[in-house]
Amino acid sequence: MAEGEELFELKFRMFDGTDIGHSTYAPSTTVATLKQKLVAEWPKDKAIVPKSVNEIKLIHAGKVLENRKTLAESRITFGNVPGEVITMHVLVQPTIAKKKTDKNQEDMQKTNSCSCTIL
Repeated sequence: MAEGEELFELKFRMFDGTDIGHSTYAPSTTVATLKQKLVAEWPKDKAIVPKSVNEIKLIHAGKVLENRKTLAESRITFGNVPGEVITMHVLVQPTIAKKKTDKNQEDMQKTNSCSCTIL
């Protein structure tokens, strides 16, 4: 952390209104690092638990934050009130495994297709 760098005090609001990850972070902290910390600290008693960083989306000021950007690059805004806590929203989008289709379903889809020829 660079000397004189102002720290952000952040908390993350989950879909059910509970807050996690309340701490201070340097502007040089990446969004991916924040997500890793959230996955590690995620309450295990919740119905939805992310399995990886890729399942989490952080939202601040109506924007989804990109993993590779830092807090400073993401333009995290804060007020003029000392000690103000910035709240970010956390969404979990579990990855859905693609269903394997059997050969018969693929064949039926091919035979049910239409084609037109204009002469």
